[in-house]
Amino acid sequence: MSASSKKVYQVAVTDDHTLMRNALARLIASFENYSVLFEAGNGKELVEKIQSHLIPDIVLLDINMPEMDGFETAKWLTRNYPQVKVLALSMQSDESSIIRMLRLGAKGYLMKNVEPEELNVALESVIKKDFYLSETISGKVISGLHQDYHQPLEPIMLGDKEKEFLRLICTELTYKDIAERLFVSPRTVDDYRNSLFEKLKVHTRMGLAMYAIKNKIVELI
Repeated sequence: MSASSKKVYQVAVTDDHTLMRNALARLIASFENYSVLFEAGNGKELVEKIQSHLIPDIVLLDINMPEMDGFETAKWLTRNYPQVKVLALSMQSDESSIIRMLRLGAKGYLMKNVEPEELNVALESVIKKDFYLSETISGKVISGLHQDYHQPLEPIMLGDKEKEFLRLICTELTYKDIAERLFVSPRTVDDYRNSLFEKLKVHTRMGLAMYAIKNKIVELI
Protein backbone atom coordinates (compact mmCIF):
# COMPACT_ATOMS: atom_id res chain seq x y z
CA MET A 1 0.00 0.00 0.00
CA SER A 2 1.48 3.37 -0.96
CA ALA A 3 1.84 6.13 1.58
CA SER A 4 -0.82 8.17 -0.23
CA SER A 5 -3.37 5.34 0.00
CA LYS A 6 -2.90 4.65 3.72
CA LYS A 7 -5.95 5.17 5.90
CA VAL A 8 -6.14 8.59 7.51
CA TYR A 9 -7.42 8.36 11.09
CA GLN A 10 -9.75 11.08 12.33
CA VAL A 11 -9.04 12.52 15.79
CA ALA A 12 -11.26 14.67 18.01
CA VAL A 13 -9.38 16.88 20.48
CA THR A 14 -11.30 17.65 23.67
CA ASP A 15 -9.78 20.08 26.16
CA ASP A 16 -11.21 23.13 27.92
CA HIS A 17 -7.98 25.11 27.53
CA THR A 18 -8.16 26.74 24.10
CA LEU A 19 -4.42 27.22 23.60
CA MET A 20 -3.66 23.63 24.59
CA ARG A 21 -6.48 22.30 22.40
CA ASN A 22 -5.38 24.34 19.39
CA ALA A 23 -1.74 23.34 19.83
CA LEU A 24 -2.66 19.66 20.09
CA ALA A 25 -4.85 19.92 16.99
CA ARG A 26 -2.05 21.51 14.96
CA LEU A 27 0.42 18.91 16.19
CA ILE A 28 -1.86 15.96 15.34
CA ALA A 29 -2.58 17.43 11.90
CA SER A 30 1.18 17.39 11.25
CA PHE A 31 1.40 13.62 11.87
CA GLU A 32 1.30 11.31 8.87
CA ASN A 33 -2.00 9.42 8.55
CA TYR A 34 -3.85 11.57 11.10
CA SER A 35 -6.21 14.50 10.75
CA VAL A 36 -8.33 16.47 13.21
CA LEU A 37 -12.05 15.96 12.66
CA PHE A 38 -13.04 18.59 15.22
CA GLU A 39 -12.15 20.26 18.51
CA ALA A 40 -14.38 20.43 21.60
CA GLY A 41 -14.08 22.46 24.79
CA ASN A 42 -15.75 19.90 27.05
CA GLY A 43 -17.51 16.55 27.04
CA LYS A 44 -20.95 18.07 26.39
CA GLU A 45 -19.69 19.75 23.23
CA LEU A 46 -18.01 16.49 22.13
CA VAL A 47 -21.26 14.55 22.62
CA GLU A 48 -23.22 17.10 20.58
CA LYS A 49 -20.74 16.89 17.68
CA ILE A 50 -20.71 13.08 17.69
CA GLN A 51 -24.50 12.98 17.79
CA SER A 52 -24.49 15.20 14.69
CA HIS A 53 -22.69 12.31 12.93
CA LEU A 54 -19.11 13.54 13.28
CA ILE A 55 -17.64 10.26 14.53
CA PRO A 56 -13.85 10.15 15.02
CA ASP A 57 -11.58 7.11 15.22
CA ILE A 58 -9.85 8.48 18.34
CA VAL A 59 -10.87 10.99 21.00
CA LEU A 60 -8.01 12.72 22.78
CA LEU A 61 -9.78 13.44 26.05
CA ASP A 62 -8.79 15.82 28.83
CA ILE A 63 -9.91 14.60 32.26
CA ASN A 64 -10.55 17.88 34.08
CA MET A 65 -13.19 19.85 32.18
CA PRO A 66 -16.30 21.84 33.13
CA GLU A 67 -19.87 20.69 32.38
CA MET A 68 -18.88 17.11 31.48
CA ASP A 69 -15.46 15.88 32.57
CA GLY A 70 -13.32 13.16 31.05
CA PHE A 71 -14.63 10.39 33.30
CA GLU A 72 -18.27 11.07 32.42
CA THR A 73 -17.40 11.50 28.75
CA ALA A 74 -15.42 8.24 28.58
CA LYS A 75 -18.36 6.45 30.19
CA TRP A 76 -20.76 7.89 27.60
CA LEU A 77 -18.48 6.98 24.70
CA THR A 78 -17.98 3.40 25.91
CA ARG A 79 -21.74 2.90 26.22
CA ASN A 80 -22.77 4.61 22.99
CA TYR A 81 -19.80 4.52 20.60
CA PRO A 82 -17.52 1.67 21.77
CA GLN A 83 -15.74 1.71 18.39
CA VAL A 84 -14.31 5.15 19.20
CA LYS A 85 -10.95 4.79 20.95
CA VAL A 86 -10.41 7.09 23.94
CA LEU A 87 -6.91 8.32 24.78
CA ALA A 88 -7.00 10.13 28.13
CA LEU A 89 -4.90 13.25 28.55
CA SER A 90 -4.16 14.64 31.99
CA MET A 91 -1.82 16.43 34.36
CA GLN A 92 -2.74 13.79 36.95
CA SER A 93 -0.66 10.64 37.29
CA ASP A 94 -2.32 9.23 40.40
CA GLU A 95 -3.21 5.55 40.34
CA SER A 96 -6.87 6.18 41.13
CA SER A 97 -7.45 8.38 38.05
CA ILE A 98 -5.65 5.96 35.75
CA ILE A 99 -7.56 2.91 36.98
CA ARG A 100 -10.84 4.80 36.79
CA MET A 101 -10.24 5.93 33.19
CA LEU A 102 -9.21 2.42 32.09
CA ARG A 103 -12.26 0.95 33.78
CA LEU A 104 -14.45 3.46 31.95
CA GLY A 105 -13.09 2.20 28.64
CA ALA A 106 -10.08 4.41 27.84
CA LYS A 107 -7.53 2.66 25.64
CA GLY A 108 -4.65 4.73 26.91
CA TYR A 109 -3.47 7.37 29.34
CA LEU A 110 -1.05 10.17 28.50
CA MET A 111 0.46 13.00 30.49
CA LYS A 112 0.11 16.53 29.08
CA ASN A 113 3.85 17.19 29.34
CA VAL A 114 4.83 14.44 26.88
CA GLU A 115 7.04 15.11 23.87
CA PRO A 116 5.33 15.38 20.46
CA GLU A 117 6.93 12.12 19.36
CA GLU A 118 5.30 10.26 22.23
CA LEU A 119 1.86 11.58 21.30
CA ASN A 120 2.39 10.16 17.82
CA VAL A 121 3.50 6.82 19.30
CA ALA A 122 0.44 6.82 21.59
CA LEU A 123 -1.97 7.36 18.69
CA GLU A 124 -0.29 4.59 16.69
CA SER A 125 -0.39 2.21 19.65
CA VAL A 126 -4.07 2.86 20.36
CA ILE A 127 -4.93 2.21 16.70
CA LYS A 128 -2.73 -0.86 16.18
CA LYS A 129 -2.56 -2.44 19.65
CA ASP A 130 -5.74 -1.04 21.23
CA PHE A 131 -3.79 0.14 24.28
CA TYR A 132 -1.19 2.68 25.40
CA LEU A 133 0.35 3.79 28.68
CA SER A 134 3.18 6.30 28.68
CA GLU A 135 6.54 5.33 30.13
CA THR A 136 5.98 7.88 32.90
CA ILE A 137 2.71 6.24 33.87
CA SER A 138 3.77 2.65 33.41
CA GLY A 139 7.08 3.24 35.18
CA LYS A 140 5.31 4.83 38.12
CA VAL A 141 2.41 2.47 38.71
CA ILE A 142 2.79 -0.75 36.75
CA SER A 143 6.48 -1.55 36.95
CA GLY A 144 5.43 -4.85 38.50
CA LEU A 145 3.25 -5.85 35.57
CA HIS A 146 5.40 -8.56 34.00
CA GLN A 147 3.07 -9.91 31.36
CA ASP A 148 2.67 -8.04 28.10
CA TYR A 149 -0.78 -6.45 28.28
CA HIS A 150 -1.42 -7.32 24.66
CA GLN A 151 -0.57 -11.01 24.88
CA PRO A 152 -3.14 -13.64 25.90
CA LEU A 153 -2.53 -14.95 29.40
CA GLU A 154 -2.69 -18.56 30.44
CA PRO A 155 -6.00 -19.29 32.18
CA ILE A 156 -5.67 -18.77 35.92
CA MET A 157 -8.24 -20.21 38.27
CA LEU A 158 -9.54 -17.63 40.73
CA GLY A 159 -11.95 -18.13 43.61
CA ASP A 160 -15.08 -16.03 44.12
CA LYS A 161 -13.45 -14.06 46.94
CA GLU A 162 -10.42 -13.33 44.79
CA LYS A 163 -12.63 -12.12 41.93
CA GLU A 164 -14.63 -9.90 44.27
CA PHE A 165 -11.38 -8.51 45.68
CA LEU A 166 -10.19 -7.72 42.13
CA ARG A 167 -13.48 -5.95 41.36
CA LEU A 168 -13.04 -3.79 44.45
CA ILE A 169 -9.40 -3.09 43.52
CA CYS A 170 -10.76 -1.31 40.44
CA THR A 171 -12.59 1.26 42.55
CA GLU A 172 -11.40 4.20 44.60
CA LEU A 173 -11.79 2.24 47.86
CA THR A 174 -8.77 1.96 50.14
CA TYR A 175 -7.58 -1.47 51.30
CA LYS A 176 -9.20 -0.72 54.66
CA ASP A 177 -12.50 0.08 52.90
CA ILE A 178 -12.22 -3.15 50.91
CA ALA A 179 -11.75 -5.13 54.12
CA GLU A 180 -14.96 -3.61 55.52
CA ARG A 181 -16.85 -4.31 52.29
CA LEU A 182 -15.75 -7.96 52.35
CA PHE A 183 -16.39 -8.29 56.11
CA VAL A 184 -12.83 -9.43 56.72
CA SER A 185 -9.86 -8.03 58.60
CA PRO A 186 -7.27 -5.75 56.96
CA ARG A 187 -4.76 -8.59 57.47
CA THR A 188 -6.96 -10.93 55.41
CA VAL A 189 -7.12 -8.33 52.63
CA ASP A 190 -3.32 -8.15 52.72
CA ASP A 191 -3.25 -11.92 52.33
CA TYR A 192 -5.61 -11.74 49.31
CA ARG A 193 -3.44 -9.05 47.74
CA ASN A 194 -0.13 -10.82 48.32
CA SER A 195 -1.54 -14.13 47.10
CA LEU A 196 -2.79 -12.48 43.89
CA PHE A 197 0.53 -10.67 43.41
CA GLU A 198 2.23 -14.07 43.38
CA LYS A 199 -0.44 -15.85 41.34
CA LEU A 200 -0.75 -13.15 38.66
CA LYS A 201 2.96 -12.17 38.70
CA VAL A 202 2.30 -8.48 39.39
CA HIS A 203 3.59 -6.24 42.16
CA THR A 204 1.20 -3.28 42.24
CA ARG A 205 -2.47 -2.47 42.67
CA MET A 206 -2.40 -1.11 39.11
CA GLY A 207 -1.17 -4.48 37.86
CA LEU A 208 -4.08 -6.24 39.61
CA ALA A 209 -6.53 -3.71 38.18
CA MET A 210 -5.23 -4.12 34.64
CA TYR A 211 -5.49 -7.90 34.92
CA ALA A 212 -9.08 -7.59 36.13
CA ILE A 213 -10.05 -5.18 33.35
CA LYS A 214 -8.33 -7.19 30.59
CA ASN A 215 -9.87 -10.48 31.69
CA LYS A 216 -13.35 -8.95 32.09
CA ILE A 217 -13.49 -9.72 35.80
CA VAL A 218 -14.56 -6.09 35.99
CA GLU A 219 -17.12 -4.97 33.44
CA LEU A 220 -16.59 -1.60 31.77
CA ILE A 221 -19.09 0.87 33.12
